[in-house]
Amino acid sequence: MDFPAVLCIDDRPEVLDLRKATLESHGYRVKIASSGYTAMKMLEGGSVVAVLVEYKQEGMDAEALAFLIKQRFPNLPIILLSAYSEMPERILWLVDEYVMKSELPEQLVPIIERAQRRAPHSENERPRSGAACNGFIPQLGTHPR
Repeated sequence: MDFPAVLCIDDRPEVLDLRKATLESHGYRVKIASSGYTAMKMLEGGSVVAVLVEYKQEGMDAEALAFLIKQRFPNLPIILLSAYSEMPERILWLVDEYVMKSELPEQLVPIIERAQRRAPHSENERPRSGAACNGFIPQLGTHPR
């Protein structure tokens, strides 16, 4: 059986490990990325049913990352995770779901499932041409050298 994959993006390995264990216990395959650059390369290389993005990350702009994901993969659900109770409206327009970390992990699986149902073609979607990720992506992370 082929389990659905999700991509979790966070700059803290311990948080990624915990989130991965939680989602795997519910039948998801979990890909993890600690930078925007790595996340975009992973998205271009394989399909996922949803992306979980931490709002506050060291050296990464979650808003810029969400914008780039929506530009390249318009039907891929993005779930924003944050400890903040209020978020800038401009980022809320870019994401499909917003989850307070205080609601995790028990609310995460139903939220992923809801986002999946609402997305018309989230799985096996091909990236749009244009904004390639072949070089440095400003504010998303550093380009490996």
